[in-house]
Amino acid sequence: MLRTILSISGKPGLYKLISRGKNMLIVEALDATKKRQPVHGTDKVISLGDIAMYTDEEEVPLRQVFANVKAKEEGKPATIDVKKASAADLHEYMAAVLPNYDRDRVYNNDIKKLITWYNILINNSIADFEEPAEEETTEEGAE
Repeated sequence: MLRTILSISGKPGLYKLISRGKNMLIVEALDATKKRQPVHGTDKVISLGDIAMYTDEEEVPLRQVFANVKAKEEGKPATIDVKKASAADLHEYMAAVLPNYDRDRVYNNDIKKLITWYNILINNSIADFEEPAEEETTEEGAE
């Protein structure tokens, strides 16, 4: 599911991939407006399925971090207010969600973005952060 949710550099919020055209994508904003717009090849677009968070051992996929936040918040929006939270509050929250996150490479803005994106997804009823089952069955079939 996170493969079709996109972050566009320079634009706030998240977008859902609607269609692909020649040299562009059609996306829909995941906010109250649900505005559709084209995204051209010159825009930097990244799928949430391709993002990972740094930890002390290895990178953890964003879907796993979202699942940890969902478990902590019991499927509800995050309780921390990113606009009012201090740096210490953000890092304390992140430590509760992902205890071994890399404190040198995960910045305050990264934590704010994670919480903001989580809230956007939950408010749009996108809460399936589990790994797709089709990849697991493909791996099992190959053995």
